[in-house]
Amino acid sequence: MNLILSVVAAAMIFPVLVLVATATRLSATRREQRFAAMRLVGATPRQISLISAVESTVAATTGVAAGFGLYALLRPLLAHVTFTTSPFFLSDLSLTTTDVLAVALGVPVAAALSARIALRRVRISPLGVTRQATPRPPRAYRVVPLVAGLLELAYFIGRRPPTSGGQVRAFLPGTLLVLGGVVLAGPWLTMAGARLLASRAGRPAALVAGRRLADDPRAGFRAVSGLVLALCVTSGAVGVIDAMVHERGLPSAGTTVRNTVMSDHARYVPPGLRVGTVPTPPDGLLAELRAVHGVGGVTLVHSDPTAGSRPQRALDGGLADCAQLATMPVYGTCPTGAAVASVASSFDGYGLVGGPWPSTWPAVPMSRAALRSLPVTQIAVTTDGSRSAIERARTVLARAYPADDPPYTVGEDRARRSAELDGYRQLADVVIAVSFPIAGCSLAVSVAGGLSDRRRPFSLLRLTGVRLRTLRAVVLLESTVPLLAVAVVAIATGFLAAQLFLQAQLGYSLRPPGGEYYAMVAGGVIAALGVIGCTMPLLARITGPENARND
Repeated sequence: MNLILSVVAAAMIFPVLVLVATATRLSATRREQRFAAMRLVGATPRQISLISAVESTVAATTGVAAGFGLYALLRPLLAHVTFTTSPFFLSDLSLTTTDVLAVALGVPVAAALSARIALRRVRISPLGVTRQATPRPPRAYRVVPLVAGLLELAYFIGRRPPTSGGQVRAFLPGTLLVLGGVVLAGPWLTMAGARLLASRAGRPAALVAGRRLADDPRAGFRAVSGLVLALCVTSGAVGVIDAMVHERGLPSAGTTVRNTVMSDHARYVPPGLRVGTVPTPPDGLLAELRAVHGVGGVTLVHSDPTAGSRPQRALDGGLADCAQLATMPVYGTCPTGAAVASVASSFDGYGLVGGPWPSTWPAVPMSRAALRSLPVTQIAVTTDGSRSAIERARTVLARAYPADDPPYTVGEDRARRSAELDGYRQLADVVIAVSFPIAGCSLAVSVAGGLSDRRRPFSLLRLTGVRLRTLRAVVLLESTVPLLAVAVVAIATGFLAAQLFLQAQLGYSLRPPGGEYYAMVAGGVIAALGVIGCTMPLLARITGPENARND
């Protein structure tokens, strides 16, 4: 749970950071020209920096206040979310003083610093913005962080840390490298797509769009970076959740299995071994359980002291008395003449791990007396499914071990597992529901800002006879080419990262996505094109003759 929530938090933060960066650069070129004009009439660099910082800080402070207002409104609703199968308390969703100060002070300060960095060319010279040159093209080294992140995830296949904290430290850096690598490699992939478009252009719009993108692929990719990240995050989330649902799907079992009462008395020690916490119960307790009307058999699962000295297997780690096991044949039997058998460390995972449940367990050269000296990890009691048998067996076990978790049936445990899988599906839906709207906002802000920054070049093109529909085709191609060029790589990266994570953390394999995934991706791309189309009326208004003059 710690690992999954940490990865999800990282996946949700990246689109937000992209939106912040995009909003910060909104109308950056026009703002630089305005401040450069102020420099020409005598304003000092300090005054320009102060004006820019105040503008950014006021806007950021307003946004922070609105964010805290939304938090106050949504907090009571979030308390009803049952991700962990039980609702939250309001206190679970409270912000500490440190949290409030970090946001209330950190966001405005970050906005002011971002504005100061963005105006570095104006501070150098008031004519700096008029001497703009074509930036250096991105180099292939930009794919190095992406490859490093995938290699980091692949390294831990077969080397998974035993603790949850170690797993977070192992997989979170790789996830961050993959997401950051997609953003860093995006301009280089955009440049490759733009050059291909320009070389095969058959119309003026394609030629202009290809040349403009090839000249500044960073700006072209910046417009679609949020959506590309959303596609990568969505592919990874769908890949992981679909595999978990498939591997942890709950197959149907006989009523005897579902109506078995289990009492757990174990703790986990590295590398994930179950160790018993109670001694063998007295014969009187076992006799009382067997005397309950409707009880079929009782089996004690003991800790196997040799489990940690050999390669761990799924159906391994426990020992059972063959005489007891014979009273519960649905859980397997022993070889003829055996006294003790090596069994699974827990019987509540019947049919869920390690493939088919074996019909015969391997014998172990151990006496029953030696077995009784080992601690017990689980007590399994089969019943006929009647309410009286289940509840009486549960009462006997709960009275004998009041300090441990209450006994449960396998059917109840399967319902809990189903609720857990529903929680993971809900978490994936949250990631997708947050990523795509943020990506849409980033796209709308970036396209609108880019049009505002280029109003004069587009106005001059219209004065020279370029038709408005040609300019619209240029804007559409400048957004579509980076989207398609990088989206394929982002989707493939998301699925590859999911496969590496599943292999390293859970030993699962990636499953082919269902039709819902393809519909979701197609819907996201169509929505992106719709967002771009909504900016076309703005193009007609900002490319009039009056915008062709020099400021």
